[in-house]
Amino acid sequence: MLIRYFMRLDTLLIISSLFFLFSIACTSIEPYMTADSCILFKEKKNWYKATIKSYDKWSVPISLQLAIIKQESSFQQFAKPKRKKIFGIIPGKRPSSAFGYAQVTDPTWDWYKSKTNNKNASRANFKDITDFIGWYVEQSNRMLGISKKDAFNQYLAYHEGQGGWKKKSYKSKKWLIDAAKSVEINSNKYNNQLKNCEKQLNKKGLFGIL
Repeated sequence: MLIRYFMRLDTLLIISSLFFLFSIACTSIEPYMTADSCILFKEKKNWYKATIKSYDKWSVPISLQLAIIKQESSFQQFAKPKRKKIFGIIPGKRPSSAFGYAQVTDPTWDWYKSKTNNKNASRANFKDITDFIGWYVEQSNRMLGISKKDAFNQYLAYHEGQGGWKKKSYKSKKWLIDAAKSVEINSNKYNNQLKNCEKQLNKKGLFGIL
């Protein structure tokens, strides 16, 4: 009986390990893919469909959607802020409840779900997060008058919140200004790349499916 128990335990451990490795393989994204939107969408066709759907709904450029996700999580599905170190060694609490592709905090995510009635949305779901980014950029455009093509200021409002942007809280944060510049650069880069592969990405297959 004891031998059978340990054999079952070993089997469960092997299955759990394989499942863990499989989940990592499915969610991990190579750096070279995130640098080129054409390569990224060629590998992740469903992601392209998700960004198009968000664009059609909110008129937020696909390039800006990607640039925000790259800045926030480098396209890591289950990303969380690093824990603060106590005495430089002991892992402490995380600085915020930010989670997922776009590092959305709990209160902001609850706000989005309540306003869009998308109650089952997940911050680890790419389709949901592109819809969220579209919705949030729409709020900044409506509340603050920031153009949806203004990646720099849209990211500042994304990070600081509409109230923070209005108070110009970002002015004292050089690191945030630099991050917004990176978003702007990446958004422009992604936009130029997509111009070269848009026709190929939109090419329909045998049954009219992208």
